[in-house]
Amino acid sequence: MNESKNFDRRLTPARPDLAAISLQGIVAAPRYVAPRRMRVRAEVVALRAEPHPEAGMDTQALFGERIDVYEIDMEGWAWGQLARDGYVGYLAADDLADDSAEAAATHRVLAPRTFVYPARNMKTPPLSALPMNALVHAMDSDGTFARLREGYVWAPHLAPLDFAENDFVAVAEHFLHAPYLWGGKTWQGLDCSGMIQIALQAGGIEAPRDTDMQAAHLGTPLPLDANLMRGDLMFWKGHVGVMRDADILLHANGHFMQVTAEPLIEARARIAANSFGEITTIRRL
Repeated sequence: MNESKNFDRRLTPARPDLAAISLQGIVAAPRYVAPRRMRVRAEVVALRAEPHPEAGMDTQALFGERIDVYEIDMEGWAWGQLARDGYVGYLAADDLADDSAEAAATHRVLAPRTFVYPARNMKTPPLSALPMNALVHAMDSDGTFARLREGYVWAPHLAPLDFAENDFVAVAEHFLHAPYLWGGKTWQGLDCSGMIQIALQAGGIEAPRDTDMQAAHLGTPLPLDANLMRGDLMFWKGHVGVMRDADILLHANGHFMQVTAEPLIEARARIAANSFGEITTIRRL
């Protein structure tokens, strides 16, 4: 058997002290654990590499996402693997609930952010707000408001799970000027690969979370001198953006600390000089 350290810890539910039962015979561990299927009940939850609040945020789990939990420790940290993109890490157990058929998602959030109200009335103080691609169970709808277990949301902000936007770049454009946040995946803050993942998911394409994963698995590679078009993904080592057209790059970046649209020729020169070097690959979906 291989040692767990030989696997990508971001995608492999294995630690030196335990591993998922599905990895028995593949990864060496003193014990193997069957998953407990849970779902996120908070608006957004940070997923971290280590079980303490000062640990860096690797990514976020959104409302309604399912997670296979392998351990909940005495400090209230759950360790598990997200069902949607396979990411492994720690998150607050209080932000999770046991999954059930009654809570199974029927719709996802279309809008960058939508409020949950206590009644079918937008003038009532909202109870919470859900981000794009949050998964909800809509019990009924009158066309104006949809009724969830948690309250009421504006029905046009929801779409059935099988609905896909026909232009994922237009989805990404919704995040223009949103603040940059390492590990973020919402309009309140997101990073470069988070924006790409969220936009592609809205377009019906399940995408991996991190830049290196996306560069390896999304679309097909193009020559570095290819004629570019809307939707082409531009990759640097540790960075990704998407072309709005043949000349303009849309990307969440730490230089401006927000999502910006700028001429690729300017972004490319700055990135080469200051941070991630030259473009490593271009991918077309």
